[in-house]
Amino acid sequence: MTTYDYKTLKVTSGEGFATIVLNRPDKRNTLSSELRRELAAAVAVLEADPEVRVLIITGAGRAFTAGMDLEEWAVSTEIAAGAYDHDPVAALLSFSGPVIGAVNGLAVTGGVEIAVACDLLVASTEAKFADTHAVVGLLPGWGGSVRLARLIGLNRAKELALTGRFMDAQEALAWGMVNHVVAPDQLMAKAESIARQMAAAVPETLKVYKRLLDDGAALPFNEALALERRTSFENNSKVKSADIDARVAAMVARRKQAASGG
Repeated sequence: MTTYDYKTLKVTSGEGFATIVLNRPDKRNTLSSELRRELAAAVAVLEADPEVRVLIITGAGRAFTAGMDLEEWAVSTEIAAGAYDHDPVAALLSFSGPVIGAVNGLAVTGGVEIAVACDLLVASTEAKFADTHAVVGLLPGWGGSVRLARLIGLNRAKELALTGRFMDAQEALAWGMVNHVVAPDQLMAKAESIARQMAAAVPETLKVYKRLLDDGAALPFNEALALERRTSFENNSKVKSADIDARVAAMVARRKQAASGG
């Protein structure tokens, strides 16, 4: 396992994936300018590493992240404490492979924006989500309003955004915001299991398929079908049958090993 040195993050990699832990537990992992800069730097390093194909992001302690650091906001001379210059969602989106959010606790306001920017979410039973922008007189600027509405539907997004109420993990699961809810002590094991399965895919296909899904979801239906056909033709015309046979054999071997407990 490889470890990386940051002040506000714990970052490790191995087995085809990396884990970023937001590490300001005494501040509920609020997104200070230092943390946001380090997050962008860490993702850039991991994106450049061909051995890292999947990314997990989680928080230390009882919070995933409670959003912007309001203590820093109070003394900052930058607009919105530099939120637009150091955008943590843009940093995550610069990673071309899948990003798994392992939501261990509170995800509030900017924390919700980070959560819904992940490709999928695994939540602890202790996770809680709240978009409190309207309650404190702010508007999201990292894409939260757009992604939340597309993820759970406009009416549900309006309820969460305009009331600022807290939603627990089970409701988030029922609303389609999270993929899985597990006991706190199983959170990272579940996220890592999914990451390993993804990392076993053909590396370049993993990235291209993620991009195809994202791009297709933003298009009208017939345009999305045309995009799939073009992308499929470009990719599949390069694949040799011998490569497919070898990959199928490897997949079968992994399944047999998993079934035997190896």
